[in-house]
Amino acid sequence: MVKAIWNDQVIAETDDPLVLEGNVYFPLESVKAEFLRQSSKTSICSWKGTANYYSLEVNGEENPDSAWFYASPSDAASSIKGRVAFWRGVKVIE
Repeated sequence: MVKAIWNDQVIAETDDPLVLEGNVYFPLESVKAEFLRQSSKTSICSWKGTANYYSLEVNGEENPDSAWFYASPSDAASSIKGRVAFWRGVKVIE
């Protein structure tokens, strides 16, 4: 089981992780939606497409733009559609 933890709270947990470019992508349904806040941030990857972001809010603290996903990834990155990855202090552990 792989877990994403921030601020002493399990944010996501899955036995179906996908690792791409060293990042662990969790199925969206394995992420606890109550901690996600939509962000207006986007970024572009030359081969995956446009990334959208979530901020995390746990116990009254915010971690801005600390989760990302590709709503419409390129065909080459179709395996990450419906998945979320984390950074900015979110620990991913097995």
